[in-house]
Amino acid sequence: MRKLINVFVVAAGLLFTANMANAQQKIGHVNSEEVFANLPESKTAQTTLENLSKTKQAEIDVMIKEYQSKLTAAQAKEKTRSEANKETVDKELQTAATELQDLQKRIGDAQTKAQQDLGTKQGELFQPIQGKVATAISAIAKEKGLAYVFDVANGQGGNNLVFWEGGDDITAAVKTKLGITATAKAPAPKK
Repeated sequence: MRKLINVFVVAAGLLFTANMANAQQKIGHVNSEEVFANLPESKTAQTTLENLSKTKQAEIDVMIKEYQSKLTAAQAKEKTRSEANKETVDKELQTAATELQDLQKRIGDAQTKAQQDLGTKQGELFQPIQGKVATAISAIAKEKGLAYVFDVANGQGGNNLVFWEGGDDITAAVKTKLGITATAKAPAPKK
């Protein structure tokens, strides 16, 4: 009987200790999209990225217009082909076809390079901002004694948090830590 009481006391003590440990694990959540939407550096980086994209697209558009005008010229030249000038026109059309193929390849290469440049620039611009936000989230989590912080932003892709009750929403504290005073709306949920 004494052993049974000891086992019961030990089990109750372990259960009480486990409950105390769980009670100390505080959970918080943050909406990183809202933080980024209000961060001036993020807005500046996004504008820079959009301007670079427009510049690259303008360069590609010039090449596409050149391709279209050469294609139109080649098609017009083909209509002038007759038995008398067949040999000359065929050589000119062959040259035009080679130029069009070369231009088409250059357009494809320019599009690939533009995508790479945009990806590189995006990393250069947003990586320091993401680091700054992560540092602020960590600081707020430590100040509030949080063991876990979930990102509830819809655009995070891997967000599998579908329900939370309670917990501390530290979005406002992170924004304050980063010196954000604007109260822009959170981005609309993606569907």
